[in-house]
Amino acid sequence: MVENSAPIKYKRILLKLSGESLAGANGQGIDPGQARTIAELVRSVHETGIDVAIVIGAGNLWRGATGENTGMDRATADYMGMLATVMNALALMDALEKIGVMTRVMSSIEMRTVAEPYIRRRAIRHLEKGRVVIFGGGTGNPYFSTDTAAALRATEIGADVVIKATKVDGIYDKDPKTNADAVRIERLNYLEILARRINVMDSTAVTLCMENDLPILVLDLWKPGDLMRAIRGEKVGTLVDHEG
Repeated sequence: MVENSAPIKYKRILLKLSGESLAGANGQGIDPGQARTIAELVRSVHETGIDVAIVIGAGNLWRGATGENTGMDRATADYMGMLATVMNALALMDALEKIGVMTRVMSSIEMRTVAEPYIRRRAIRHLEKGRVVIFGGGTGNPYFSTDTAAALRATEIGADVVIKATKVDGIYDKDPKTNADAVRIERLNYLEILARRINVMDSTAVTLCMENDLPILVLDLWKPGDLMRAIRGEKVGTLVDHEG
């Protein structure tokens, strides 16, 4: 464990990653270098003694909407996406274990040869033993996003916060890519997110967090030091909660 005099705000976090965070320059596939970079960020947090769980998407490999738009059955397309999340989870597990972080992959869709079946109490036990737990397979049901899976798993394991890791350092009042005068919003409440249809997490995920008083913190995963600053309670990104 790394010694640091700064207090830690969160004891247990769920980190929501996009599949694209593992991709190469073209946004597709799995880049081992990217996986290693993410693994090192996770290790830096884990070494503080925080319990870390992860949910990762599959946009770098497959999107259910793509299949549906080309005539594929929606449920089938979604199941394919769930399988792709397990591939990403295994890639990240490999990167973490290569740098000495004990990791378990748990899947909502049973595939015992490569991942443990998701059992809530077992997942909590892994965390208590100091292992990083990666949840694959989404919720195990079609028609639900990995955002919803993140909110659901975070609630089940008693996480203190869902950290939505993106390439933007929070939520802005307008698109910062096209508006130089865009201003980052430090805090919002759940109802504002839903009413303004801010596309940070889907409405089902936001509602689940709201009903369970689970804060959402949106930050730039790639901005040096921001993840560590966030877990110490410093003002980083945008916090979504009841008081925003």
